[in-house]
Amino acid sequence: MFWFHEDLERLENEINALEFNPKLVFYGSSTFTLWSELTTVYKEFNSVNLGFGGSTLAACTWFFDRVFENIKEVDAIVIYAGDNDLGEGRHPEEVVLYLESLLAKIRSKYGNVKCTCISIKPSISRRHLLESIHYANSKIKELMSKAPNFYYVNIYDVLLDEKGEPIAKYFEEDGLHFNVEGYRLLLDILKVHPEIFPQKIIEKV
Repeated sequence: MFWFHEDLERLENEINALEFNPKLVFYGSSTFTLWSELTTVYKEFNSVNLGFGGSTLAACTWFFDRVFENIKEVDAIVIYAGDNDLGEGRHPEEVVLYLESLLAKIRSKYGNVKCTCISIKPSISRRHLLESIHYANSKIKELMSKAPNFYYVNIYDVLLDEKGEPIAKYFEEDGLHFNVEGYRLLLDILKVHPEIFPQKIIEKV
């Protein structure tokens, strides 16, 4: 996983440069990395975007201790990852095992913080994996229902048309990443889940 080190160094530098104590952390793959307005939208929560491009749930779990080393306390963590794992050929059950390991690391370091997992999106370029994505999401939802302060946000269904095909208007030309419309939809979905976010308390260093 050496190919992630440049991104990891970027994250470490960003964390060290923060002028506030993060309360809300977004952690995962390029779905977060490419959401340029993410920390602006959630500025009131002292948010930080710790997405790193191309990351898998396996990588998020493997590098958790390194990425979060200098973040001493948080109130909520939102996770998006898993589609790259499936794209690399991992079985949905493996994806869930990595998520379970990541959640255990989060609980060990931060106790009973709010922890949300966003479902894996059904992208155009990975439509051949829709069955695996659907199954993985069902197991992720089941896992997130097993403990207090664990939450699951479903974006899978709204990204499919009446024929069960991914809706093209939400994706970039690569058929994989969200465009502006896709991020607007994601934001609208997150808005109806206020329970996943921390209290609106701004704490300066």
